[in-house]
Amino acid sequence: MTKGTVSGVIANMVTLAVDGPVKQGEICYIETGGDKLMSEVIKVVGNDVYVQVFESTRGLRVGAPAEFTGHMLEVQLGPGMLSKNYDGLQNDLDKMEGVFLKRGQYTEPLDADREWDFEPLAKVGDEVEGSAWLGEVEENSQKLKIMAPFQMEGKAKVKSIVSAGKYKIHDVVAVLEKEDGTEVKVDMVQHWPVKFAMTNYKEKPRPFKLLETGVRTIDTFNPIVEGGTGFIPGPFGTGKTVLQHAISKQAEADIVIIAACGERANEVVEIFTEFPELVDPHTGRKLMERTIIIANTSNMPVAAREASVYTAMTMAEYYRSMGLRVLLMADSTSRWAQALREMSNRMEELPGPDAFPMDLGALISNFYGRAGYVYLNNGEIGSITFIGTVSPAGGNLKEPVTENTKKVARCFYGLEQDRADKKRYPAVNPIDSYSKYLEYPEFADYIAKTINDKWIPKVLDLKTRMQRGKEIAEQINILGDDGVPVDYHIVFWKSEVIDFVLLQQDAFDEVDAVTSLERQEAILNLVTEICETDFQFDHFEECVDFFRKLINLCKQMNYSEFKSEQYNDFVSQIKAMLAA
Repeated sequence: MTKGTVSGVIANMVTLAVDGPVKQGEICYIETGGDKLMSEVIKVVGNDVYVQVFESTRGLRVGAPAEFTGHMLEVQLGPGMLSKNYDGLQNDLDKMEGVFLKRGQYTEPLDADREWDFEPLAKVGDEVEGSAWLGEVEENSQKLKIMAPFQMEGKAKVKSIVSAGKYKIHDVVAVLEKEDGTEVKVDMVQHWPVKFAMTNYKEKPRPFKLLETGVRTIDTFNPIVEGGTGFIPGPFGTGKTVLQHAISKQAEADIVIIAACGERANEVVEIFTEFPELVDPHTGRKLMERTIIIANTSNMPVAAREASVYTAMTMAEYYRSMGLRVLLMADSTSRWAQALREMSNRMEELPGPDAFPMDLGALISNFYGRAGYVYLNNGEIGSITFIGTVSPAGGNLKEPVTENTKKVARCFYGLEQDRADKKRYPAVNPIDSYSKYLEYPEFADYIAKTINDKWIPKVLDLKTRMQRGKEIAEQINILGDDGVPVDYHIVFWKSEVIDFVLLQQDAFDEVDAVTSLERQEAILNLVTEICETDFQFDHFEECVDFFRKLINLCKQMNYSEFKSEQYNDFVSQIKAMLAA
């Protein structure tokens, strides 16, 4: 193995003089005070190698020895990852002692002693390729596939496979024979470098299946699809994390991965304490049973913060290869971008806007591009839906991270301070936010088949009415209530009906927190009917009183159990008001 010695230290950027070949992205360990510090090669210039250390470099001296491993930053993938709390380097946080992580301490991410009930899927003589399903095990009532090595090139035949029974993760469960006669021993563990996307699928079409989240402002107004990408920017205190919690709890996904990449420590504590308590509305079991948390707070070393989103995405790709639907949430990608900025600055690269790397757009694009809906080699379907949050400084949505994310993410859920101050939650701006999927013909066909062909035209009509309502609200603010015609008041109050009844939702109410697609359709039809009704009022005060009563009835309806006696009563009262 190649060895090296430290020749310069700037924070966690270390220069090494090496005695042999080194590749970009390779992992090395630098020895200091009895600790071995994990580092990653980020630049090679002749015999000088620049590495970023994933730990604090306090006390590191010139002349300290370093040893290279010959492989890149990898994750171990296998059964036993669900319900775990990891850091960005896949250390199991629950195995670590003390309040703070100790330097140079690394843990095994998987339990080598636990036995799993293995069920073979392949037979002797079957022809297989990389990532083919050989068998399955069950973890937290989730069927997980044991696959042929992802790195395996070409075809191979199954020479032998064990019978059903209990095995540990490092036990050989199958032997594959390649065309050249070499044998490949397969256990339950896979290794994969985090910076490289897995391409072990046949086709990656444009996604089209609606991902039901139970949040009306998303499902109805700005839908996200299975295998789609979206992002949630917004200033502090506008409800980014609450919205993420709601989506992860309610969305129709098999696996949820939360990457807390660079949050403040108190926010991460919330995730660790609240998530285990959340109940999965689909199964009635704990949500944590199908969740993995990757946590890196802002005070952790910058390099580990950068790695954490890649670690989370690689895990998501692993589960996608099993034909599962994965939901990946990253909170917040601004901190990840700041980690990239720090590294770029220390390497004295030419800075881009706000000192971010020049290639920030390409890095964000490549990362978001790893999500998606795929047809696997065996014809099964898997997907990764990726939703990232962005915390722009001072709520400025014109800064580089938001701007570059806007170019690649298909859904934009802009949270607004003004709406949060008015307690209009979720505080998603209904006019600035959008979903590009509404324009896709594949999505329109899917909605026409599963719901009806009037859905999208109705949504687009309501969006136009919201825009018109906003313009009139500005006129009323300037000219006063008496200064605009009654007709204008009617248009404004119709937009308020859309806002209060359809877009606002109570995340803490048992009934209103989750709205089924059937119920969303009923609300959309009702709101459309109100908007299309021709009202006549003599005075604006009459108009205001009428709509306030109407909105109150609609909100009471939203808090009632769907199709219950109470619900039907409120609907008939609303219909009576419209008829009058």
